[in-house]
Amino acid sequence: MVRPFPVTLALAATGATLVSGLTRPVAAQGSLFTASPVEQANFILVAAPIGNGESSQLNIYEQRTNKRPCFAVTGAAPAIVDPLLATFDFTGICNRYIDGNGYSLRIGGDDFGTRYRLSVVKTNRDVELLAIPTRDPSRPTLVVARAGGSGAGFLQLMLEPGWNLMRRQYGTRSLGHLYVFRDTWPGSEPAVAPEPALEPAAEQAPEPAEAEPVQPAAEAVAEPVQAEVEVEVEVEAVVEVEP
Repeated sequence: MVRPFPVTLALAATGATLVSGLTRPVAAQGSLFTASPVEQANFILVAAPIGNGESSQLNIYEQRTNKRPCFAVTGAAPAIVDPLLATFDFTGICNRYIDGNGYSLRIGGDDFGTRYRLSVVKTNRDVELLAIPTRDPSRPTLVVARAGGSGAGFLQLMLEPGWNLMRRQYGTRSLGHLYVFRDTWPGSEPAVAPEPALEPAAEQAPEPAEAEPVQPAAEAVAEPVQAEVEVEVEVEAVVEVEP
């Protein structure tokens, strides 16, 4: 007799995939799980070679404690990664996420783990991490990260602007699954209006000089002077009369 396993418990236990038989797996995924922030500096995205190295897959390494380093990085564009965690028992020290059970794509509140896969693609000039649609080929392919140049071996992948890592959360419980996360679809951000260019100030014509006030005519002040002279004459006349 097969004992049924609760769907919600299975989801919390695996932290990666939904139980088959759900009528709307993607919608259910998006409603059951949330995303919580992580310390970005503790993680590194790596294009890890497969087989003879002709192809690669995404690995994500996490430094959980400072007991010993989990990886080392040298060079740039592309940077070479030494996966030190492969040389010792990293239990409790490091985490390694190597496939779709450990990471998936999430944009905003929607989990695209069943509709997009994260694939490392090599070109002549670069190594790119692409989010490729798996169900609807008309959906866009997204460039998520780049190495910054072509190369062989373990290469560091640098997330494109707007992307970061988040941890899957079920209720208040953090799960062992990472989201390659973005708030909105690339290109859907509101456009920022450019600041208007400042036009040079127009040269202003010099202001006309204020006209000097017109002095009153000399005749206006001459009258009291004449009157004063007349008074003085009258005084002199009195003096002359007195013996």
